[in-house]
Amino acid sequence: MIKVLKIWISKGHDFKGRHGKGRMNFETKNCDKVELIAGRGIKGDRFFDHKPDFKGQITFFSEEVAGQLEKELDLPAVDRSAFRRNALVRGIDLNELVGRKFSIGSIEFSGSEECAPCYWMDEAIGPGAHEWLKGRGGLRCRILKGGELSLGEKKLSIGDTS
Repeated sequence: MIKVLKIWISKGHDFKGRHGKGRMNFETKNCDKVELIAGRGIKGDRFFDHKPDFKGQITFFSEEVAGQLEKELDLPAVDRSAFRRNALVRGIDLNELVGRKFSIGSIEFSGSEECAPCYWMDEAIGPGAHEWLKGRGGLRCRILKGGELSLGEKKLSIGDTS
């Protein structure tokens, strides 16, 4: 089982392509449910139809990692949306899903790669976050079979390598 704790979408990029220009501040919308479209992404999100076969159609981040980061970097409670990932989950080591097919409920994914942190994490989260998050920045995925992703506990099935 996996628990989907939070889901976010945003219409724009706060950091992508912003080197030397400062952060944008696009709203991160908190959603109870979102529609995932196979091969395209999350309807309404900044990466929807980004490019063909895009490996980051949805991104996941671990609540366990967020809590560990706060503790080890002695940070106050971090707003989880500041990580700029789409879904906050509990109950799985996301790195185990890199290169594997898996499903959450009836939705099927392919774990593309770690969602590597960028240097902006020090500004968004706190000093030292960029370095600390290396190897635990979350999971980028392709959506193989779409559907509605909603909050709550879901059946997680892990398949073969993709």
